[in-house]
Amino acid sequence: MLRHRNQTIFIILSVLIVVPMGFLFKYYNGPAHHWFNDYRAAVFYEIFWCLFAFWFFRSRAAVIQIPIWVFVITCILEFLQLWHPPLLEEIRATLISKLLLGTTFVWWDFPHYVLGCVLGWLWLRQLQKIGYAKKSKG
Repeated sequence: MLRHRNQTIFIILSVLIVVPMGFLFKYYNGPAHHWFNDYRAAVFYEIFWCLFAFWFFRSRAAVIQIPIWVFVITCILEFLQLWHPPLLEEIRATLISKLLLGTTFVWWDFPHYVLGCVLGWLWLRQLQKIGYAKKSKG
């Protein structure tokens, strides 16, 4: 039970790091801001969704499956950005929807999604170790 609680604390701390970093890069206004705004933020977007899913599914198998599913779903969302029906455009008009669904299809998002999912997988592996670490004797 204590291990599970420690893991939960680290998931929360991770989200508290990843979300502000994602927003920092999304709204960064310095040198190379276009790359930070469009691509570096996408890396944190992927990591966030990996952490979010890990909150609910914490098995060893989930550590591998979550980044794969996050990648597949975000790729589907990226391709949906090529489709502009009125209802979807209305949904995309809100800030939250723009952040979650995106508005413009860009091929360069895909390598950053891969990077984010790989980093998310590495992150989840570390969180998994926290959940299954044996108590030290002392």
